Amino acid sequence: DEEVLVRHVASLALRRAVLRPEAAPASGPMVDRMKFGIMFANTGHGSTPAGATAVATAAESGGFEAIWTVEHVVVPSGYESKYPYDPSGKMAGGAEDFDLPDPLIWLTWVAATTERIKLATGILIVPQRNPVITAKELATLDHLSGGRMVLGVGAGWLAEEFDALNASFDDRGKRLDEYIAVMRALWEGGKTTFDGDFFQFQDCISKPAPVDGTIPVIVGGHSKTAARRAGRLGDGFFPGSASTTEIAELITLVRQTAEEHGRDPDAIEMIAGAVAPPGPKLDERVEKLAEIGVTHAIVPTFPPDSLAEIGQQLVATYG
Repeated sequence: DEEVLVRHVASLALRRAVLRPEAAPASGPMVDRMKFGIMFANTGHGSTPAGATAVATAAESGGFEAIWTVEHVVVPSGYESKYPYDPSGKMAGGAEDFDLPDPLIWLTWVAATTERIKLATGILIVPQRNPVITAKELATLDHLSGGRMVLGVGAGWLAEEFDALNASFDDRGKRLDEYIAVMRALWEGGKTTFDGDFFQFQDCISKPAPVDGTIPVIVGGHSKTAARRAGRLGDGFFPGSASTTEIAELITLVRQTAEEHGRDPDAIEMIAGAVAPPGPKLDERVEKLAEIGVTHAIVPTFPPDSLAEIGQQLVATYG
């Protein structure tokens, strides 16, 4: 194992030499700076108190940009809704009974043991939530963590979960758009008035405000609807771990939609999953993502005892 690791590190060093602008020939492969995050961090290794701390501190020492969490309040047993990110139509390999801590409480826990790494939801199922309460929770976490919150949002797919929460499923897309607007309005500070289809309030004050006056909103989902939403109102786009061909098509749609709405498409961060074991397969995925305009690759949450070293290697090569 040690010999394999040495060979891999040497390979990474060689790749760095040929990928860096100062070392690469004009016709050779080139990767602009890539940021890295870890996905589903509040599951598996990170679902226990000690595991959450170990994952977060290892990720930060490894140079990862962000730690991304996932959300399901409940998993209705025997659900029939199709999970859109796996051909089987089931999440977690078909598992239903597993620990999945609330993402915002989990991020608060790890915020207390870290200093730099960004705290991200990937994603928060916003239409299931009260946006006024959620705006307060997110702003509080951002305030206490020194401005590290990143809000990844999605419309959701698990109809049975919406039913269990007495939340409306059929109009979840419309609710998501409005709930984002509610939260952003409250984050601006002062006396906030909002008159929407689902929420109305007048002269409401919500403090503390986010450190930078707002929180970045990353639109998740690999559908055309999600891509258009990112182009209209997102600070970033996260289509998951689809093929690079699919992601490239969606990125084009994001950029086109942004231009149609008078927005700068270059201001929208492109994020995607790089699900592969450390080594050549992961390197290849990162390079292909870079070629299509992705600047933030999210890798699996590897075991804490190897996570820091993997991060350091990735950042040294592509960061």
